[in-house]
Amino acid sequence: MVTVTQLPSLLPDDDKNHHDGTGFKNPWPSFNPQHGGPLSLLQVRFGRDKPAFVPVPADRNELVPVQQIDFANPDPGFKVTWIGHASFLLQTSRPKGASRGINILCDPVFSERTSPVTWFGPKRYTPTPCTLDELLKSVDIDVVIISHNHYDHADTATLKAVYAKRQSNVRFLVGLHNSRWLISNGIDQSCITELDWWDAVEIGVEDVGSVRITCTPTQHFSSRSINDRNHDLWCSYAIQDMQPDGKKLYFSGDTAYRSIHSRNLSRQEEDAQPACPTFKQIGELLGPFDLALLPIGLCEPRDFMSNVHANSWDSIRIHQDVRSKKSIGMHWGTVRGGLSAQYEDVRTPPRNWKIAAEEAGLKWGEEIGLMDIGQTLVIS
Repeated sequence: MVTVTQLPSLLPDDDKNHHDGTGFKNPWPSFNPQHGGPLSLLQVRFGRDKPAFVPVPADRNELVPVQQIDFANPDPGFKVTWIGHASFLLQTSRPKGASRGINILCDPVFSERTSPVTWFGPKRYTPTPCTLDELLKSVDIDVVIISHNHYDHADTATLKAVYAKRQSNVRFLVGLHNSRWLISNGIDQSCITELDWWDAVEIGVEDVGSVRITCTPTQHFSSRSINDRNHDLWCSYAIQDMQPDGKKLYFSGDTAYRSIHSRNLSRQEEDAQPACPTFKQIGELLGPFDLALLPIGLCEPRDFMSNVHANSWDSIRIHQDVRSKKSIGMHWGTVRGGLSAQYEDVRTPPRNWKIAAEEAGLKWGEEIGLMDIGQTLVIS
């Protein structure tokens, strides 16, 4: 049996300045509402500066390695397995006398395309490390957390399959207003918990233990159709294992750090632009974290995407602001389509992540790193 207990908000007196009456907004100077609109999209997609399509290398040795998931891993610690893009399997530490920890899926996507239709849209070029059926046969999923409703983070086919397998034994955590599309896909409302920024819940699993999950702000947006932009709240999550000496993890979902108006700014000029203040607030209220999962890809062209997608240098700043001991780059190496297919070599994000880490004086492999798809990291 899975229980969800609402906890006091970390900021009960917050003025909810991210609410705008009908939906939500990014309330900081780091977000420029003039960037990223329909006209800007047409200019960067079809304008005179439109670059040629950047192909995915045919040699798989140039792409992220894919391992088979070791579902029999006996380590009792907090385990993190990358499924690809922003999809992760989190398994909290196994309490003494229990057979397992709590199993959490973050933004699970197993479909071939991240699109409302199966015949068009961004397509997976890197396979999943297992089938969804193999995952669901091997692991009892207790919790699914969804950062926002974009199709590369909220895959209805995957979510419906998880619910069909687990029924009342799984809970879906989402930002405000997201219940509607889950319910329309057959997921019972009793299994869904909506959260505002800074809301927290403790989730208990009978004979297993409990985990505390806090919904935290992030700079992004939402939409699943042409007429629902920013209707549903986007968020990140802080996850704390409630065992003695339990580990803490930060999952950013999609986020930006600052808005950059030109592709020609130096690093110093970019650093002079307003930074999103919420990450320092997260670090002060909920940090330090043992591990953070941060985005590093699908961030070009910089002058268009910076408003909603962080690049490697931005995510190094987020790593520092949230006070993470170690951070892993995600949101790369998996899906191809849209603007990224015109502007970003799929091999660039991991290279830039390492360069940005070294420029910041952070130890590669210890403080900043990467994972293979299917690889399991045990948080130490």
